[in-house]
Amino acid sequence: MGRREFTMRDYREIWEHWQAGDSLRALEHNLGVDRHTLRKYIALAEAAGYRPGQPGVTRAAWQALYRQTFPQRTPAQPAQTLLTPYQDRIVAGLATNTVTTVWRRLVRDTGCPVSLRTFRRYCTTLAPPPRATDVTVWRPDPPAGEEVPGDYGLMGPWTDPRTHKRQRIWAFCLGWSRSRYQFVWLTPPRDQAAWCAAHVAAFTFFGVVPHRVVLDNLKTGVAQADWYDPQVNRSYAECAAYYGFLVDPARAVHPQDKPRVERPMPYVRDAFWTGEPWLSLAAMNAAAARWCRDEAGQRLHGTTGRQPAVHFAAEEQAAAHALPAEPWELATWTTATVGPDARCPGQRVLYSVPWPQLHRRLDVRVSAREVRFYWQDPGVKIHVRGQRGDPPHDDPADFPPDKVASDQATPTRCREQAAGLGPHVATVVDALLTPQTSARLRPVLGILRLADTYGAARLDAACHRADAFGDPRYPTIRTILLKAWDRQPLPRPAPAAPAPGAWLRGPSPLSTVPPRETP
Repeated sequence: MGRREFTMRDYREIWEHWQAGDSLRALEHNLGVDRHTLRKYIALAEAAGYRPGQPGVTRAAWQALYRQTFPQRTPAQPAQTLLTPYQDRIVAGLATNTVTTVWRRLVRDTGCPVSLRTFRRYCTTLAPPPRATDVTVWRPDPPAGEEVPGDYGLMGPWTDPRTHKRQRIWAFCLGWSRSRYQFVWLTPPRDQAAWCAAHVAAFTFFGVVPHRVVLDNLKTGVAQADWYDPQVNRSYAECAAYYGFLVDPARAVHPQDKPRVERPMPYVRDAFWTGEPWLSLAAMNAAAARWCRDEAGQRLHGTTGRQPAVHFAAEEQAAAHALPAEPWELATWTTATVGPDARCPGQRVLYSVPWPQLHRRLDVRVSAREVRFYWQDPGVKIHVRGQRGDPPHDDPADFPPDKVASDQATPTRCREQAAGLGPHVATVVDALLTPQTSARLRPVLGILRLADTYGAARLDAACHRADAFGDPRYPTIRTILLKAWDRQPLPRPAPAAPAPGAWLRGPSPLSTVPPRETP
């Protein structure tokens, strides 16, 4: 290896240590410089009038002594002069290897007499100047109880001992930004139900709710990512409104915006997950809650220097929102089209909706107890939630009256409706329904439906006329209404037939048979 090239910094260190009172042995041990070389450089300082222990000697004085002794040198001149011819080789080497390796190979192949310290200083001149975009987001600790970032992290594969099914387990982590107190929830899927259930479990664990939740732009939280106008998932928005926290999505593909939840993921994976024989998902989450409270919450945090659980209880718990008395009920939102039968699907069960919504695409909110249908915000129908495989849940009021009349007709309801139309209608309907068979309901419904076209008064008059002529059937009543015979007065009743003895001698030649009246 070539002779070492000393710089102004090397000379200044030797003079400063010598002037402070260090012996030659101490200088040789601390600075790694041979004592013969040390004597030569100390002699330069003594010739300039400096002595060990002399007070008032500043760093500027030693720099001035160096420039006076070596006026032809500048601090970077030796490195620039010797290493500039190898600049391309150095740049190519730094792309694949460390600075020390590149320096060793350069000295071995070229014999360039440059120290590692000088080589490092030269390499700093090759790096591009820093840009504003290289600076990470400045995120100071928020006020107590203000912010909780949340995100998913992959823990690893797990085989269920009962089903022998292999699946990947994800950990949802929600941690307070100021105290670093965190909650971990493990789940195989990352769907809407798991996302909201993890929040409910986290707030129950903490006993309070933060003012703001910072989350990634995954679909279960943010339906449409946008830095200025993000569209929050509808179910998650309901959860946020119920608990009273603000949803604050981070920038897409910028994990540095929430480092306080990104950095703990390797710690959770190593300290809690790896190497444990998990028997079930419920056992995982029970153990995770204990670990967050008794281990992770009691450790001395490297950044805050405090125990997260104690820090949280002392500052953040009182500053956060109070937890509602009842946990939020999960509801999922979907969209579905109303079919021609005025039914709309919700979680694979058909429900009837008012028939004017035919062929529209409705928003469907499905909770554990009910199913709600919406059209442009206003609710149009509410049903009790059914189970998969149930028959359609129908409300007769949702269908046109003429489509459900025959299915809803009963003798009692028909008599009640006939009584409201008039006494003669009630008489005809009661006579038709006296033998209560299902075959009699159809003509009765036909008679009652005539009131929609001709009105109750004309129908009552037509029934009176048909009953008077002894033919109270649906075709007769309809014919009377079509020909407007109900507007004509009823004929006088025919004279009573004579007694049988009056006809023993035969009829009188002047007697005639009365003509037959039309209905």
